[in-house]
Amino acid sequence: MKKIRTKIYKPLAGLALLGMLGMQSCTKNFEKYNSDNTGLSDDALKPDFNFIGGFFPQIQSSIYFNFNNTTGDFQLQQNLMGDVYSGYLCPPNNFRGNINNMTYSLVDGWNASAFNLAYNNVMAPIFEIKRRGAEQLAPEFWAIALILKVEAMHRVTDIYGPIPYSSYGSGGTSSAYDSQEAVYTQFFKELEQARKILTDYVAAHPGVSLFSKFDMIYGGDYRQWIKFANSLRLRLAMRIVKADMAKSKAEAEAAMNPANGGLLETNRDNVNVSGFGLKHPLYTIITAWTDIAMNAAMESFLVGFKDPRLPKYFDHSTKYPGIYKGIRIGSLVTSKPGYTGYSIPAVAENKTFRNNTPIQLMTSAEIYFLRAEAALRGYSYAGGTPQELYEKGVSTSLSQWDATTSAVADYLNDDKSKPIDYVDPQNAANNAEATTDITIKWNEGDAFERKLERIITQKWISGFPEGQEAWSEFRRTGYPKLFPVVNNYSNGTIDTKIQIRRIPFPSTEYTSNKAEVEKAIQLLENKKDLGGTRLWWDRP
Repeated sequence: MKKIRTKIYKPLAGLALLGMLGMQSCTKNFEKYNSDNTGLSDDALKPDFNFIGGFFPQIQSSIYFNFNNTTGDFQLQQNLMGDVYSGYLCPPNNFRGNINNMTYSLVDGWNASAFNLAYNNVMAPIFEIKRRGAEQLAPEFWAIALILKVEAMHRVTDIYGPIPYSSYGSGGTSSAYDSQEAVYTQFFKELEQARKILTDYVAAHPGVSLFSKFDMIYGGDYRQWIKFANSLRLRLAMRIVKADMAKSKAEAEAAMNPANGGLLETNRDNVNVSGFGLKHPLYTIITAWTDIAMNAAMESFLVGFKDPRLPKYFDHSTKYPGIYKGIRIGSLVTSKPGYTGYSIPAVAENKTFRNNTPIQLMTSAEIYFLRAEAALRGYSYAGGTPQELYEKGVSTSLSQWDATTSAVADYLNDDKSKPIDYVDPQNAANNAEATTDITIKWNEGDAFERKLERIITQKWISGFPEGQEAWSEFRRTGYPKLFPVVNNYSNGTIDTKIQIRRIPFPSTEYTSNKAEVEKAIQLLENKKDLGGTRLWWDRP
């Protein structure tokens, strides 16, 4: 594990750019020009929109954080939080003598990263883009900035709850928090605004894109960005279904309405960040640091289902050859040998992680599963029955990992395979019975909740390795049914059975923004800044 670095969050007007990717000639001196009065002026950069577009590589590579290939920040932003709480991964090492996030003894120095990185590396440059007049000078750039802002900041509010959003950059020495409900309301407005701007631009300027040289996702294809905006809107609409069903239905139907530009449909549409020398942070964590391994939940479901994606996701254990072996969250890890030799994420050319593997933010498979749930709930424009959309989600994910047509058919028709019990050959105290007997094949005769479990369980499998989204969906739906933490050192602030629901606000907020963070606590469900406190959309 790299040395922890805590950045200072400063949501004030006039924030300077924190640094730009030096991967293109058009942007390599941007930081110098932004801070050095002897450098080129903004006017000199305006002809090809470098003065606005140059910020976008930083923004895109800071969502699933790997800006300038800074792996240590990603480890704290997500890997030792969402990736673990989602049931995807678990470290094999003895961090802080087992007094850490895995045992619910939450480490403030770790948990501030998701907060600080988003404001310093996404919100700050977007604020600067706005200050430079993007809304008027390059509205299509501004539309993409709005989409990226929502993609980045929904992850932040889904970790902490209330966040500074509408007042960001307004100046002064503090920044007011919005309730999570208010933040989501603004998200929906911004995504619709972005969709309309891009739709109008494409109609007026067919085939024209000035954004292509800054685009690490779609190469400047605005139609794809419209699909991304709609798909993100659908994701967030389903997130709030228990908190505001009427709003959920309205927003989901607007997102799915074909007249609004469409959704992600094929694996070519997947939202992957790549290029400009970007590396996948998990590659370093797996190969150089040996800091992450398979979670016991992944073993239970993937081995139990005989899932074709299993060898693409993970390698066999080297300690127990011939089998896949995960680690249960909260297991006490001795310093030596620890859990070294348990299964690790697969590192190979045709598997999940290479040094230059694109960073996955959203897949078409996820969207089919969201549409399946929407159809199950009776929403319009889902575009099929729950079964049809569920099966399309499964087949799209399996195809993403090169499964054959016959393998897809066999998997979808499997009504026998179930998750398996977890057995820890190193410590029987960590053993646990399978959490569910859910199967793969769709059964139209099942009750609503059983159908929902089947949809979300497969959605969870397909989303690997994006743990932050998987953790959010687990909290929203209760699925998949994950193993509870073995050792809970939260001093009663997190219920072992209910599991962790959020991350407390960083201590830096208590020192630099005390009055506002104390107001934010009053917006929480139980008015307590604890890991066991539910978010607005997280209803039993």
